[in-house]
Amino acid sequence: MSQDLHQIGPSDDLKLQVERRGIGPPLLLLSGEEALESGAPFLDDLAKSYEIIIPSPPGFGLSTRPDWVTGPDDIAYMMIEIVDALSLRNVPVIGFSFGGWIAAEMATKDDSFISKLVLVDAYGIKTGKPTEREIADVWLLGADEVTALKWHDPTKGKRYFTSMPEDKLTIVARDRETFARFGWEPYLHNPKLKHRLHRIKVPTLLIWGENDGIVTPQYGEAYRKLIPGAKMAVIPQAGHLPHIEQPQAFLAEFDKFLG
Repeated sequence: MSQDLHQIGPSDDLKLQVERRGIGPPLLLLSGEEALESGAPFLDDLAKSYEIIIPSPPGFGLSTRPDWVTGPDDIAYMMIEIVDALSLRNVPVIGFSFGGWIAAEMATKDDSFISKLVLVDAYGIKTGKPTEREIADVWLLGADEVTALKWHDPTKGKRYFTSMPEDKLTIVARDRETFARFGWEPYLHNPKLKHRLHRIKVPTLLIWGENDGIVTPQYGEAYRKLIPGAKMAVIPQAGHLPHIEQPQAFLAEFDKFLG
């Protein structure tokens, strides 16, 4: 495993952390807002078949966060620059939750480097009326309520902050603050994205947890309908993070799609 900081663009105020692990053909992975993927067992399985490239968006991990970066629409261009810098071509791209939103934004701008696209319980769109809540308010609800909505088995969502070293806690706090900054207004979506998803021409699979109460499978189905030819797989006994709650079922769907 290696980690590097890559400068993006001509100014020196934007540097993104890029982690690489595993051996094999490259796979671009965009983590969720809590970055739980980096420590999850399913990633070790993927690393047996792929070199997994995990760039941290601005403000997450050790990546810098200039004031002029305002949301996933901006971040998508930065991730495409990472793709260019690493000369990635014909690679599968997988995005989880907030990272799924970024992946969708990227694909609407340039999908020429993507072989197949996988979106896992992604945010990013609003298809209902202005007064309808399609995404649970993770900042208004209490922590226990959010946990109950996010996990089929809430015990799997336990994080033991008291035992974390100071540097890890700092990153957790920074990730949460950045997620709120980028997702607060408009709430966890880009009003323009739903009008751009038709531009995605690569094979696309949406994987959703059957018990996701943050963005329900109905939300995922609305997402799927906006991407030409997209398919959807629903994982039983899983919430917002099916790759963590049901890793083998998740990997089975992923491997089947990638062939």
